[in-house]
Amino acid sequence: MWIKVLYGILIPLVGTSLGAACVFFLRGEINDKLRRSLSGMASGIMASASFFSLLLPSLEMARSNGMGKLSFIPAVLGFIVGMLFLLVLDLVIPHMHMDSSEEGPRSGLDSSTKLVLAVTLHNIPEGMAMGIVYAGWLYGDHNITMASALALAIGIAIQNFPEGAIVSMPLCAQGMSKKKTFALGVMSGVVEPVGALLTIFFAGFFLPIMPYLLSFAAGAMFYVVVEELIPEMKEGSHSNIGTIMFAIGFAVMMMLDVGLG
Repeated sequence: MWIKVLYGILIPLVGTSLGAACVFFLRGEINDKLRRSLSGMASGIMASASFFSLLLPSLEMARSNGMGKLSFIPAVLGFIVGMLFLLVLDLVIPHMHMDSSEEGPRSGLDSSTKLVLAVTLHNIPEGMAMGIVYAGWLYGDHNITMASALALAIGIAIQNFPEGAIVSMPLCAQGMSKKKTFALGVMSGVVEPVGALLTIFFAGFFLPIMPYLLSFAAGAMFYVVVEELIPEMKEGSHSNIGTIMFAIGFAVMMMLDVGLG
């Protein structure tokens, strides 16, 4: 059982690594249109995963626990706290925003380090989301299946592909070696399996509040979508490509979750 969990939580890291490997095949930075397309698809996947893989199971768990018409309470509270948690991290950790238009807290860090920290920061809620879902399956919650946990991991892996490229390619364009930029891209995704394992471990002590934990992860993921990905997909001259890719990403994740779950 734990082997399946280990394989599952490593799937998103594969997505990040493949994205970072683009530095060996493409030249220069990602062009504006492609960047907006990838950001749009990533935001659609994360928004869909937050709803179908996290918020819905949270509501179903609360309902099965006898909360009835008040089953929305864990979902609402957890969601808000998750948003606030990412807001605090966003304010405290020095990083460069994904669209590179502004930076986080002032520090002595160089731009490449801030870019890696930005993507790493965004991977924290994804690792937590995977950990919480896999923990629900491990501890026998009937609202979460192995297939639904796998669907979430695959969805996150798909949206991690552009994140890996967003780290490696700009750094390579600045003169850093391809091997080093690839390594930095992969390292930015390592936080996900580590975060997932830690979340699984601690979730065993908090099974009664699993609905709150699921919605907490959903809120954290939504923060990344609203704060970073959506502004990035709309940056620059007017184009509908980001919106179209958002819809495609949302639909792909919905199919994965419903079809596999």
